[in-house]
Amino acid sequence: MALAQEDINYIESLIRKVLAEQPDQSRFDSRYDLELRERTIRVEEELKHQRELMLEGFKQMEKRFEQVDKRFEQVEKRFEQIDKRFEQVEKRFEQIDKRFEQIDKRFEQVDKRFEQVDKHLIQITTRMDRFMFWSLGLTVSAVVAVLKFM
Repeated sequence: MALAQEDINYIESLIRKVLAEQPDQSRFDSRYDLELRERTIRVEEELKHQRELMLEGFKQMEKRFEQVDKRFEQVEKRFEQIDKRFEQVEKRFEQIDKRFEQIDKRFEQVDKRFEQVDKHLIQITTRMDRFMFWSLGLTVSAVVAVLKFM
């Protein structure tokens, strides 16, 4: 469907009227572009500031990690010292164990001596019993002999 020249002229006049009523679009676009550029610059500056803050935070975290590493090294040194102390204590306990073993040997020797003394006492007791028996026998024999001869 083809439009007549009058229709085309009418449409052109309407378009011109609408364009005349609206503010200049090129001015509006340039203002909008300027605002966008300013906002972009502000955003870029904020991002730069954020990056600087992040880098500063990372530096501080590195310092903190270094401090923590130093503390861990100190703790490791302390544990090493404690290990050395435990080794010394273990050596002392080993020495004490050796001493107790020596004491046990001495007690065994003392026990052997006591057993020997017990054997000697038993021998002495049996000798005394025999002596007493013989003494009693001799005394009774002497008394009987004296009584018979009297």
